[in-house]
Amino acid sequence: MSRMPRQPDRSEIGRWNRHGRRHVVHVRRTAGLPLLGALLDCATCGWRQRALLPGPRAEEHLAEAHQATVDPAASRRDGFPAR
Repeated sequence: MSRMPRQPDRSEIGRWNRHGRRHVVHVRRTAGLPLLGALLDCATCGWRQRALLPGPRAEEHLAEAHQATVDPAASRRDGFPAR
């Protein structure tokens, strides 16, 4: 019996910059191969990198490359409008 290859888990990490523009890094984790970590792909500039801890690395890229530090989910709770 052959097993179907598992699809990578996909998620995204988004932040806003001070001009209200949302920047997103897509995260793809390969199930069953945790030592490979995750592939990060920035939708704004095309930056790509592998990382074992994708969350902090994606947030670092968004802050450094795009000055995007405002978390959209937290901002909506605080009354900042979503764009």
